[in-house]
Formats: sequence, structure tokens, C-alpha cells
Amino acid sequence: MLLTFKQITGMETGKNVEDHLKVHKVKKKILRKQSLVIANAGLGNGMSRHQLHRIVENYGIVETLLMPPNKPYSFVKYESTEEAKKAFDALNGKEVTPEDTDQNIVLYCNFVEKVFWKNSVPANLPPGLKVIENIISSEEERKMLESIDWRGDENNQNAQKTLKHRRVKHFGYEFRYDNNDVDKDKPLPGGLPEICIPFLEKCLKQGYIKHQPDQLTVNQYEPGQGIPPHIDTHSAFEDEIISLSLGSEIVMDFKHPDGQTVAVLLPRCSLLVMTGESRYLWTHGITPRKYDVIQASELGQKVGTITADVRDLTLKRRETRASFTFRKVKRSSCNCIYPSVCDSQKGQQRRAEPSFPHSELQASELEQEYVHKVYEEIAMHFSSTRHSPWPRVVEFLKSLPEGSIVADVGCGNGKYLGINKDLYMIGCDRSKNLVDICGEKHSQAFVCDALSVPIRSGSCDACISIAVIHHFSTAERRLAAIRELARLLKPGGTALIYVWAMEQEYKNQKSKYLKEKHGSKDKEEESNTGTSQKLLDDEKPDSSIQGSSCSDQLLDDSEDKGCAAKPVADSRLPVHTNRTSFHSQDMLVPWHLKGGNKKKGASVDKVSSPAGCKESQELSPVFHRYYHVFREGELEAACGSLDCVRILKSYYDQGNWCVVLEKL
Repeated sequence: MLLTFKQITGMETGKNVEDHLKVHKVKKKILRKQSLVIANAGLGNGMSRHQLHRIVENYGIVETLLMPPNKPYSFVKYESTEEAKKAFDALNGKEVTPEDTDQNIVLYCNFVEKVFWKNSVPANLPPGLKVIENIISSEEERKMLESIDWRGDENNQNAQKTLKHRRVKHFGYEFRYDNNDVDKDKPLPGGLPEICIPFLEKCLKQGYIKHQPDQLTVNQYEPGQGIPPHIDTHSAFEDEIISLSLGSEIVMDFKHPDGQTVAVLLPRCSLLVMTGESRYLWTHGITPRKYDVIQASELGQKVGTITADVRDLTLKRRETRASFTFRKVKRSSCNCIYPSVCDSQKGQQRRAEPSFPHSELQASELEQEYVHKVYEEIAMHFSSTRHSPWPRVVEFLKSLPEGSIVADVGCGNGKYLGINKDLYMIGCDRSKNLVDICGEKHSQAFVCDALSVPIRSGSCDACISIAVIHHFSTAERRLAAIRELARLLKPGGTALIYVWAMEQEYKNQKSKYLKEKHGSKDKEEESNTGTSQKLLDDEKPDSSIQGSSCSDQLLDDSEDKGCAAKPVADSRLPVHTNRTSFHSQDMLVPWHLKGGNKKKGASVDKVSSPAGCKESQELSPVFHRYYHVFREGELEAACGSLDCVRILKSYYDQGNWCVVLEKL
């Protein structure tokens, strides 16, 4: 896209321009500015950072050069107004030729008062994704490339196709693009190329894969070619998919169902490993284009991702690239935890029948499957909805003396770790992915279990445990979590505990969790600092299911017909219907990764409604988290059973029971 002078300055060309520039007031205004916007000199129209910097540095010392991704303009700030004026006079209307093209473009300039940008840090790789650099040598790369014959010999036993955006060759089994599957009963003759066997043995030895692959797809891309965003068919292949990049580096785009995107740089001779969430839930693809936007420095390359830092982006022309993608053909249906995008499970309710635990081992296994694993999988989406601190937690933290040492046990994404700068706060959480998000915010946090926190006894002035203890599945484990908080405290130290309440209607007032049953997602997440506290974020299990008339459903579709809470010791755990009153203290609460209202005209899949429901919901990946909701007095009773603490205060706060403890 090329911009005209009038579009960027609001002035006409020719004599009118000269007349404008001769006006004294305009000159006086120009001399007060040091920054220029330069139209037609952006990453979006083929200008690299290196070339533009060479151009603009001829007129003075460049303090900052900002190049927004995919935009046809850039910003440059000089050390002085005189240098900026000199650059304006020389560059405005100047013809230049971007590198690697023969098309001339005309630069247009104007002065700007201020330019705002965010300091970006490299994004985390999608969970389960790894990029291993220099996995093979240049000599091994040459031999592997030479082993592939693209001449299209009619006698060639391997399936070869020329697709719209690339050339493809299959070994072991042919992947059929008409049905996105492999014919498991018709292996191709010859198996995998012999040249690949030592490489695969190396991958097995290093632990990058657990299964010996039996299918290989070789893709060859010319500049301007790519591959559409897709998820490899779940039932066709096993979990691990590995892809070797040969000939040239390239940027691959990953996208989560909630809209989050991560651009990942795949260097030459690197190995991409996709497992778990990155393999089953995120789409991956290569956008057809001749240039990639990459980091000018090595900042993003260290973790494989491309940041949005406009101070550090440039263009890299693509070259011919080949990929060797190895898979293991799956011999059974897929039973992953992503049923909404799984071809084996679409239209079916995932069969999982967890029961109330009867032993310590069962309790640990239940929490591992329905708490720990789930939060690892949903961490990014979960964190994006957890940004507003709860007022009474903030009040507690701000009431502590300056210099207090505070532990946030179960800190999640760390939204409380920076609330009071006068405190020394450290967080811990069972989820590594949530702790990584804390690190991105420059907060101090580490991974551990809330039942065994590796902090010296009696070393903390205060602790907080917000929306954590209700995830423990037995009374003994919940008490142990409270006892662990007490162990950390100094004598006289205090702890604030929040747990989800059974009573979502208290003193004739409904909690906002129930009140906003018909509310929109945007309404739920807007900030409200008045007397009416916003819906407590950590107790919004899912904003995508609203207005359902279903009662709680057991995972085997049996019905919970009672209205009052009842024990589930001899039954499977019920699945709670979001935004409704609780009918059981122990349950599974759904988390839908893709929430919000369907856009007008958008096409989405549907999930089958549970038995007895009249409404269908939009298809989205569903996870189930274990919760024990507390009855009135239950939290106080548990705390009161410990002789090392006393309760200073207890209260009800928007659907949560809360206590403040003091260590004796």
C-alpha cells in the first residue's frame, strides 16, 4: 500500500506545498519537533529496517526508529530539531527503491508531536511446543534435501502432489487432502527414506518423540507460498508431530481458539515439536508471502517467537524451504481433552466419570486430572480474564506494614503481586504456565504445591490464599492447606483466605455470579470501583454459557433431581451449569476456552445439548475443574480446629466465604 503526500500531511502537492512551507508559523512549529512520520517507508511495503536506517542516518543521530508490523509507514526520532528539519527537507518527495524490488516509491514526511508504543516481551510458545535449533548439521541437511526427487517420475512409488501453495511428497502413508486422513490399510511401498532413520533415532534418544514415526510428508515452499492454518486430524496421528526446517528459516503462525496468536520463527536446520495443547488445539500455518517480519536482534530468536516490538522489527526475504514432517499413524480413536476440535469426539459428550475420592491417592489423582492439568492447558486464556484485583484483597494488602514479607499461595497469573510496592511479595502456584506469566510481568513466583510450600517456617508477615483451597477434594487436604499457611506465618502474622461459597444467594441478595447470568462478557469484565464490586473474576468459571435452563448433569447424563445440596460420596461428580445455584458441594465446573457472543454472520459448530436441555450452545473446547464449595461456617470451623491460629475476622464477599487469621 502506497500513501500520497496529501493522505499523510493533509496538504496538496506542487506549488501549494511550497506556499505552505514558506509560512513562518509552520516553520516555527516544525523547529520545535524532533520526530517524523515517513509514509511509504514501512515493513508493509517492503522497506527493511536496515535500508531505512541507512537512509535516515544520513541527516543526523537517530535516537529511535519505529516500524509497526505490516504498516506502510515508520517513525524516526532525531537527537535535535535541526536534524529532523534537515531530514524533512531531504526526504519529503524523495524517490527510493526498496531492496529486492525494482519498483520506485516516493517518500512523504510530516512532523509528529509524540509517538506511543508498548514495550513488548517475547510471547510464550504455545503449551507443548518446542523449537530445537541446529538439530542437524549443514552436511546432513544437504543429504536430506538431495534425497528427495521432485522430478515427478511416473514410476515413483511415493505419492507426490503439486498443491496450490507448495509441492508435497508422502512416504509411509499418503495423507489424503480430500478427507484430511490417511488410509491406514494402504501403506506406501518403501517406507521412510533411509537417510531419515539416524535422525529419528536421535530424536527418540533425546526424548523429543516417544513413538517411532511411520509417516513422512515433505513440503517444498517457494517464496510467496505457504500452508493454510489447520490442526492435524486428531484420529489420524499420535500426539507428537515433529517438523524439520531445511533450506531456509520461516515464520509459522499459531492461533488459539480465543484469538491469541503467536508468530514462531523456525530457523534453518531446526526441529519443531508439537505435543499436547499446541498439537491438538492451536492451528498452525504459514502465510503465503515473500517476506517475513522478524526480530532485527536476537531477542525473539532465543525463544522462537516474534514480538510486536516496533523498535526491533525488520523484513527477511524468504527463500526456497523444505520441511520434513514426521508422524506416527494412530490405530485407535482419539480421546483427548479437546472434544470440540476432535474428529473422534465431535457431537459427542466426552466420556469421563470421575467419582468423589475415597482415599488420599484418589484425591491426589482427581486434583491432578481436574485441577492441575486443566490449569496448565487453559493458563493463557484464564490469565486473560484475570486482571482486576478484588477490592477487599487489595484493602488487606495495603493495610500491612511497610516492608512486610508476604506469600501469595496459589498466585495464578500474579495479579496481586504488585499491588503494594511497599511489600516484599512472592507468589507460588501449581501451574508452571501461570508462573511463567508471572515472570513475564517481572513478578517473583515459583512452582510448588500449596500443601508443601518450600519457604522457611515462621518467615512471612502475611499470606493470602485467594480462590485456591476450594480445589482440594477432601476435608483433610483442605485443612492441610490452611495449616501450611499457618506454618509460614510469624507469630502475630496474618493470613487472608477466600473460598467459593455454596450460598450464592445470601441475606436475600443474589451474588453477581447469579445476577449476571444474562449479562454479556464485556459487561462482566469492565472495571467498577464504586460501592458495588464487580463480579469476582476468579469465580467466573465460564462466561460463554449463559441463560441455560439445564440442571446439573452427571457426566453419564444421569440427572441430579434434588434441589438441596447433598453428599456425592457414592456417586459420580456432577457437572455444574454455570450461572446457576449450586446443588452439590463437590462438582466439576466447565471452562469454555472460546467465550463471548457469536458475531453476526459467523459460522460456528454446535455441541449436542445435554439430555433435558432445550438450548444448544456454541462449540468451544470444554475443560472441567474440580471445586468444593463451602457452606456458611465451614471455613471458620476448619480454621478453628487449628490451635496455632485465631480468627480475627470472617465475612461474605460476593459469593465467597472469607477469613482473616492470626498466628498465635
